[in-house]
Amino acid sequence: MDDAVMSTTAGPDAVGVRSIRVAVIGAGMAGILAGSKLHERGFACTIFEKAHQVGGTWRDNTYPGLACDVPAHWYTYSFARNPDWNSTLAPGPELHAYFTRVAKNYGLFPLIRFGEEVVRVERLDGQWEVTTAGGQRERFDVVITCTGILHHPNIPHFEGVETFEGRVFHSSQWDHSVPLDGRRVGVVGTGSTAAQLTVALAPRASRFDLFQRTAQWVMPRPNASYSEEEKALFRADPRALEELVQQYRSRSVDGYAAAVIDVDSPQLAEIERLCRENLETVRDPGLRRRLTPSYRAACKRLVISNDFYDAIQHPNANLVTSAIERIEPQGVRTADGVLHDLDVLVLATGFRTDRFIRPAKVLGRNGVDLDEVWSTSPIAYLAVSVPDFPNFFFLNGPNSPVGNFSAIETCERQLAYVLQLLDGLLTRKYQEVSVTHEALRRFEDERRLAAKKTVWVTGCDSWYLDKEGVPSSWTFSYGRFVEEMTRPRMQDFEKR
Repeated sequence: MDDAVMSTTAGPDAVGVRSIRVAVIGAGMAGILAGSKLHERGFACTIFEKAHQVGGTWRDNTYPGLACDVPAHWYTYSFARNPDWNSTLAPGPELHAYFTRVAKNYGLFPLIRFGEEVVRVERLDGQWEVTTAGGQRERFDVVITCTGILHHPNIPHFEGVETFEGRVFHSSQWDHSVPLDGRRVGVVGTGSTAAQLTVALAPRASRFDLFQRTAQWVMPRPNASYSEEEKALFRADPRALEELVQQYRSRSVDGYAAAVIDVDSPQLAEIERLCRENLETVRDPGLRRRLTPSYRAACKRLVISNDFYDAIQHPNANLVTSAIERIEPQGVRTADGVLHDLDVLVLATGFRTDRFIRPAKVLGRNGVDLDEVWSTSPIAYLAVSVPDFPNFFFLNGPNSPVGNFSAIETCERQLAYVLQLLDGLLTRKYQEVSVTHEALRRFEDERRLAAKKTVWVTGCDSWYLDKEGVPSSWTFSYGRFVEEMTRPRMQDFEKR
């Protein structure tokens, strides 16, 4: 992304501007971005992080086979490109190392308060009072919440799980003390995490059981390795690296991002063709039938894998499609009466994607409770602002383009938008700014209308859908997102 996207007007050191204290909640991808740019512009910035390392989801998730399904060179900050990725789809440890390095290089560690979970944010006397789990309270002029959506594990309760004599844990809480080689391993789930685990563990386990509730469409994507010569070229010639980034962006924006918002698009038809061809590599007709979804490709988040179908056909692998009835001391009993003996049971059951900053209590102007505002579904104007919560902003907030295109580019554009709103605070044009109720209603009405053309509403149950069956994601084009983020429509904001 062009660096001009991140530029704004006067910084806090310019003549005639006020000093602003900003609290950033979370030191993952979005928090590192916000902290880097705020610090660069001279804001007094404090980053609250409940864990003891940076990295967010790439810190928390350490399971075997972990990788990003967005090409790594695009999944980087525009101001901190990385010429040294080893492969197209970078593994988790490389990604965590990248974010740690950026945080260090941009001087963020002195600004981060590790081990301080924010439990309450309340609007008092024209400022935000931030309270941590340890009881510390501090006032800020602005809060930017960067808590993401993939960090509250969704852990289903299975009858008898407490009786299991083996080890059981969620994929995001991996227990590395548990041996896996030659053991009987079961994985519950069939999303991206479960597919990566299948590839990593089926050859290692003496028996590998994948418990599938719903079949997934799997789209192949080559994961090419980069040679030392290629990496040296990218280091020597940033333009060559940027050209590669633009190639990946164009393929995604013109392909997947266009496909999901238009169910009749040729791009979606092509994705479905590729998925069907990939499925045909499953040799056994019975297994292929059980792996065939009953809904359209991309209705759920596509699984990206070149190797999943090979792994599930491994001699040690077993696809279980009968529902889990209960957990017993020796393993999993399914509805067909079969006991699947296991040593290890992994819950690859995803996350509670409607949490955002919650469970922290957030109280806005006149005590308005964010939980009540979001009682039906989390909403935010352009994924950034909520009425009655002045000077309170989201990166990767509700209805953000999660899964449409690179989350980093999304957050960079959102932050550039927020920084323009902060300019009015800096120059004393106003002391408070938040979207109006009317503007949010208008945006939500338009977003919900556009949702009717998306693939997400074609007949599947997925984490994209809220309680009303409406996609909690960006339902417009990439071009619309870029246009909206270029400049705030100030008439849509209440200023005091």
